[in-house]
Amino acid sequence: MEKEKWLENLKGKVPEKALSYCFSLWEEEPFIFEITKSRRSKLGDFRYRKDKSIQKITINNDLNQYQFLITFIHEVAHHRVFSQYKERIGKGILPHGIEWKQSFKWLMAPMLHEGVFPNDILIPLRLYMNNPKASTGADLFLMKELRKYDKNTIIKEEPLLGDLAINTHFLLRERQFKKLRTQRTRVLCQELATGRNYLISGHAVVKEIDNPEDLPF
Repeated sequence: MEKEKWLENLKGKVPEKALSYCFSLWEEEPFIFEITKSRRSKLGDFRYRKDKSIQKITINNDLNQYQFLITFIHEVAHHRVFSQYKERIGKGILPHGIEWKQSFKWLMAPMLHEGVFPNDILIPLRLYMNNPKASTGADLFLMKELRKYDKNTIIKEEPLLGDLAINTHFLLRERQFKKLRTQRTRVLCQELATGRNYLISGHAVVKEIDNPEDLPF
């Protein structure tokens, strides 16, 4: 793939000053790169296939440019770990283990400055990169700052589950819940219709409700 074509595919998806760096990561160790439709369960992925000599990375097309860049480097880190340790994958090399953490930190380091990220994201991102998790969503502070730049303004105006007070009632995917207590990055909630308890991510976008009994379902 020619450099111009590759950069054009990524233009507008990541900050302008990150374009050349993203291309250099691909150029050093090429992979198939695909921008896909939005997926609720993930922002991007790297999947190893034995029948393919070149592996694939996919990223959701609806991410803001800062989330897209973080996700891109996150997946490239997976690709680098696979390339280096493919004979040991599944034998002591965990998907988000120490090897991936080190790779992700190393690859992200050149991007951690105000020329790429605004300061409100940069502060929690630097903290997150000290010990990165499998998902940026595991860091509520970082996730809240990233959401400010989402294109979907309706979602930005709605609260995160982690921000609600205990005993607050809310809607999630047309189901009514009551917030019980926070357990690390997840929140124990009770579904009002069934009385069952569920652990839900603290960064889930929800709709607060005052009188659940008045809703038409």
